[in-house]
Amino acid sequence: MRRRVFLIAGAGLLAGCSNSSAQNHPSPSGPSSAPPSSAPPSSAPPPSGTPSSDTPSSAAPSVTTPPTVTSPAPSTSPTVGLPAVRSWAPGPGEIEPEVKRLAVAAVVKLLQPNGARAVVEVIDAQYGGILSDSASVLVPCRVYSIRANRLISGGTTVDVRLSRSPQGTWRVTATHPAQPGAPVASLSAAARQVLASEQISLPPASAADIRSGQVHDSVLTTMLELAKTYRIGISVIRSGHPIDVFGTDRPSDHPRGRAFDTWQINGRAVVSPSTPRSLVTSYMRTAESLGSYNVGGPYQLSGTAFFSDRTHHDHVHAGFRS
Repeated sequence: MRRRVFLIAGAGLLAGCSNSSAQNHPSPSGPSSAPPSSAPPSSAPPPSGTPSSDTPSSAAPSVTTPPTVTSPAPSTSPTVGLPAVRSWAPGPGEIEPEVKRLAVAAVVKLLQPNGARAVVEVIDAQYGGILSDSASVLVPCRVYSIRANRLISGGTTVDVRLSRSPQGTWRVTATHPAQPGAPVASLSAAARQVLASEQISLPPASAADIRSGQVHDSVLTTMLELAKTYRIGISVIRSGHPIDVFGTDRPSDHPRGRAFDTWQINGRAVVSPSTPRSLVTSYMRTAESLGSYNVGGPYQLSGTAFFSDRTHHDHVHAGFRS
C-alpha cells in the first residue's frame, strides 16, 4: 500500500497599531502564510517506532502539534519631551550684569510656573534703560510647553523694571509682557518678506508685531536691505519696549512701530568684546545710509545720526521718522 505523508504549514500573524499623536505605522495588508512545500513526499521507510499504513487500527495515531502563534506586545505612542535649552548668563562686556541676571530669573519664574511642563529659552537680555538707581531690561524669549502630548512653541518679550536701594542692592519691581496685538488679514509685501527671511531672526513678540500690521515699512525695508549683507538677530521691534525713552518723558519710536533693535550680527553678540568693532560700526553706518535718523550703539560715530550711551552698549538701535 502506498504510504501518504502530509506536510502541514503554519500561518504567522502580525499585528500593528497606530497612535494619533505619533507618526502612523501602517500595518500589513493581511496575515501572511508560508507557501506549501513543493518537494515530493518522502519514499524512505518510516523510522523505528513510527506507525505505517500496515499498523493495526488499534495502534495510537501520530499527533501533529499546531504551531504556537504569539501576538506581539501592543506598541505605545512615544512621549513628547521638552527641548533642551541653554541657560542664559551675562558674559564679558556687560554693564551691571547682576541687573540682567535678576531680570532673567524673574522672567523665567513668570513664564514657567512650578510643576508646569514648560521650558523658557531666553534669547537675549538687553537694556531698555540703565540709570544709577533704576533700570529696564528687555528679555525676548521662547516658551516650549507640552499639551496633549504635543510640543507647543510660543513666547514673548518682557520689560522688567528694577530699582536700586541706597545700599546698592538691585531688586525687581515690575514685569510688563509684550502686547503685540492681533494679526491683520493682509500684510505688506515687505512684512511677508521679513517674516520669511532666513537672514533675519525674529523673537516671537517681534514676529507678532509684524503680523499685527503696526510696523512701518521703513523698518521692514531697512531690515531686508541689511539682510542682503548681514545675518541679523532682532531683539525688539515694537511691543515689550518702554513707551517713553527710559528716564525721560520723550516718546520712544519703538511703540509706534518706527524702530528696531539688533542684538546679534552674523552670529556675534553686539555686547561681546570678541565681536569685531568694524562689524558693528559698518552695520550702524549701513542702517544710517538706509534712512535711519537715529542710530545708537556701543560706539560713538561721527555724524548727527549717531549716539552712544550705557543703555546701547549691548545692541544697535535704528529709529525712523515715518
